[in-house]
Amino acid sequence: MKIVLRWPQCNDGYEGAAPRPLILDTNVVLDMLIFDDPHIPPIRELVADGQLRWIADRAQRIELERVLQYSQIAPRVAFYGKTVEGVLAAFDAAVEYVPEAQKIRFTCTDPDDQHFLDLASAHQALLVSKDKAVLKLRKRVAQYYGATVGNIVEYAKVAKAEAVEEAALAD
Repeated sequence: MKIVLRWPQCNDGYEGAAPRPLILDTNVVLDMLIFDDPHIPPIRELVADGQLRWIADRAQRIELERVLQYSQIAPRVAFYGKTVEGVLAAFDAAVEYVPEAQKIRFTCTDPDDQHFLDLASAHQALLVSKDKAVLKLRKRVAQYYGATVGNIVEYAKVAKAEAVEEAALAD
């Protein structure tokens, strides 16, 4: 079954090179590399199949390293049998590093998340985030920069509906 990554709203108009760039905010990276969130497998498969190109900048790597040291995260990393070094190595192996992007005209209310929006806008990327401050700017970023910002749960609902539809057509 071919998986198509698309969100309801804000995904029209991408005309860049394939595979389309993908950016995961830090919480989604934790879900991908540590916690095995049930919404992650379709994204992992799309990256592995080369249908999406996971990009990051050094600021994202620095933020991930900092977050992995948080008192509420470090014990969970160990609980899942991972190490900080192992998670960072997995991140380094999975992403394509790109230069930091210039700040866009819209400012995120969470300064730590601004670089995600900047990078997504510069590359017309898909940005997967759980952060309300990021999601709040989705329409502006889509309209002015051609980037798609979506929530992983929204995507999972769309993917599930498409899978059910495909199964019904196959019968």
